[in-house]
Amino acid sequence: MALGIYLSVPFCRTKCTYCNFASDVFSRGVFRRYVDRVCADVENAGKLAQRLGAILDKDVDSIYLGGGTPTVLDSTDLERLFVSIQKAFRVLSQPEITVECAPGTLTPAVLEAFIRCGVNRVSLGVQSFVDQEAASVGRLHKRATVLADIDQLRQAGISNINIDLIAGLPHQTISSWEMSLADIVNCGAPHASVYMLEIDQGSRLGRELIAGGTRYHAHFVPDEDLIADLYEIACDRLNHAGIQQYEISNFAQPGHESRHNLKYWIRQPYIGFGVDSHSMLLTKHEKEVSRVESSRREAVRFSHSESLEQFVAGDSPQITSVSPTAALEESFFLGLRLNSGVNLLEIGLQHGVTFVDSLSATITDLVTAGLLEREGDIIRLTGRGRLLSNEVFASFIGTPQT
Repeated sequence: MALGIYLSVPFCRTKCTYCNFASDVFSRGVFRRYVDRVCADVENAGKLAQRLGAILDKDVDSIYLGGGTPTVLDSTDLERLFVSIQKAFRVLSQPEITVECAPGTLTPAVLEAFIRCGVNRVSLGVQSFVDQEAASVGRLHKRATVLADIDQLRQAGISNINIDLIAGLPHQTISSWEMSLADIVNCGAPHASVYMLEIDQGSRLGRELIAGGTRYHAHFVPDEDLIADLYEIACDRLNHAGIQQYEISNFAQPGHESRHNLKYWIRQPYIGFGVDSHSMLLTKHEKEVSRVESSRREAVRFSHSESLEQFVAGDSPQITSVSPTAALEESFFLGLRLNSGVNLLEIGLQHGVTFVDSLSATITDLVTAGLLEREGDIIRLTGRGRLLSNEVFASFIGTPQT
């Protein structure tokens, strides 16, 4: 099974107020040392997998360079990352190679590096096409910048473009949200990701909202009901325009679904490199695992520190063994993110019919509550279920295996 590779670049030009990722503004002096460490980890990935008893397929069909803002690196360092992958792995023909970009960072040198490295998909962190909304959360671009970047990418031969939007930014209204959605449709981007604003302690804006303050335009953030309405409007407008929802937050024209991200949701193997990167590899004993022996491993997950300082200093990954029961739970709460839903018959064949039978009452309750719909052996989230997805997922965690 071909592998997906994720490369984390935690550097930004500025830290957006809503951001709760392990990224920040750092001195350019650390960029080279960081890339050195990532390249060394790529080179030694086989040894790490062997030590963990995991299967590391050398064939790769998706590469995703995320952040942060990877395009703050100079073209030389960008190319070093890709060269390290080509030396350590076999990149299959017609791979999906994605780079996340902040609008306004696509210089001619960066675009030329993209072409040399085979980049064929770009994800633009737009968040809003309305200048006031973008500026209120610390974005440095304007609407005109985004449209110019899209034009540059197409001239360079890269037409597979994703646009990120956030529902719930300060000053956002239904009218301004409709403008951003219209710009996605009109610019012809074949993929869009729509996220609802996360309010937690992980971001400056989230902390201010929790405290009831007014910094970072917190008092202009829409309420939860309006944010839910904005999400539902996005689903309606994008689906109507032929950019079909295929996952809770992701929409695509047919054939433009993110190949890399799908690996996460259908539990295919992937390996991550860099700060706060995560990996999931199957174990060598996967086919020998007894359905009753939860002490055996079906897969192994591992991740690196959120601290740039610790990572560059040579941190060791945090390792979590995935038991058969945990793998079953993942199959539900990851698979239900997809509009195609979960096939109970397939899960029963893979993991045991008795376990699926033990969930019958849970599934019936969720269907009755209007959070799930069932069609034969397929269960999937309803529109309301997507808004309350965390509650649905929690129902499938911690259920004893029969």
